[in-house]
Amino acid sequence: MATNPDHYRLLRVTNVPHFLRGGFRPFFIGGAVWALVVIALWIAALAGAVTLPTALEPLAWHRHEMLFGYIGAVIAGFLLTAIPNWTGRLPIAGAPLAALAGLWLTARLAVLFSALVGTAVALALDVGFLLILGAVAAREVVAAKNRNLPIVVVILLFAVASALDHAQALGVPVSDGLGWRAGFALVLTLIMLIGGRIIPSFTRNWLSKQGIKHGPTQPGRFDIAAVAASAIALALWVGFPDSSAAGLLLLVAGAVQTARLSRWSGLKTMRDPLVFILHLSYAWLPIGLVLLGLSILDLSVPTSVALHALSAGAMASMTLAVMTRATLGHTGRALRADLATTAIYALVTLGTAVRVAAPLLPFDYMRAIELAGLLWGGAFLLFAISYGPKLVGPRPDRR
Repeated sequence: MATNPDHYRLLRVTNVPHFLRGGFRPFFIGGAVWALVVIALWIAALAGAVTLPTALEPLAWHRHEMLFGYIGAVIAGFLLTAIPNWTGRLPIAGAPLAALAGLWLTARLAVLFSALVGTAVALALDVGFLLILGAVAAREVVAAKNRNLPIVVVILLFAVASALDHAQALGVPVSDGLGWRAGFALVLTLIMLIGGRIIPSFTRNWLSKQGIKHGPTQPGRFDIAAVAASAIALALWVGFPDSSAAGLLLLVAGAVQTARLSRWSGLKTMRDPLVFILHLSYAWLPIGLVLLGLSILDLSVPTSVALHALSAGAMASMTLAVMTRATLGHTGRALRADLATTAIYALVTLGTAVRVAAPLLPFDYMRAIELAGLLWGGAFLLFAISYGPKLVGPRPDRR
């Protein structure tokens, strides 16, 4: 008798702990806790309270771990959860998922303690995780002949960017900052691509339930042009970060992304935090692009301000928005923002606003950074407290 591989995969899914029944479970909670650890250690190191046992410079470690560590975990959780919906195949679960999550955690510790274990070991584990994630995703997408293979390619390029970021610590002669800039550009491109799908769709569905007509339309040529223009501007910034042409194109990209966002009827959704946060998170993208363009053109905007608008703002806010919504939906709960969820959104938004405005605030700059870190870290702490039990435990309906 012929065996059905999906039959055994179904048995594996239903005979493992709830925590390992979907990629979003270990990676969302793991990513949130790691983000909290990174921001706490970074502020402590910045204040001179601790010496980090990493071979990377403290700022380089902070940047790498928020980008390739935290964002890498969220990408893994999102991708492993979305692929079954894209392909109709069963999710990666059980021992394979545990091994992948374990590799991610081992890589995080290896990078943190790279002064002890060696930078080569840290690189191999860190990049290896992303390569294996890309390979697993590629296998599922190719097997189902699904159209989302380009997103898998972005994951593999993300692995290359991580390797380039490690290369400087190994003494490899690469352009300064090339790896993290490439990682930034790839994550922002994913936000433009995936956000451009889910934000209009979720908004249109919510407005329809409220009896409101004339919601956002399906993505069209303008959206394609906006993403293309922004991707070109980011690519030029990656290769030539001090180029005036890159600065000008980033200003254009910010303008077209503002126009794109305005077409999605975001202000009509203010009564539902679960939908409105998607628009608010995306708004940090054009803000950050404009600020980055201004900083390159030497128009009195610090580069760190622009980068935090894009990272602490667009990346962190959007990932928290997606993690909360996906957790509720995939654990069988109502898509409704409770007080804790609304507080998560408020904290991450306020934390980003304080960090972006830090040079202008009427008190000590270091105190502003600490306040921003406290607010921003509070969002991840509250996510871990409020959503941790949902991610670890069974669905309320016991399905």
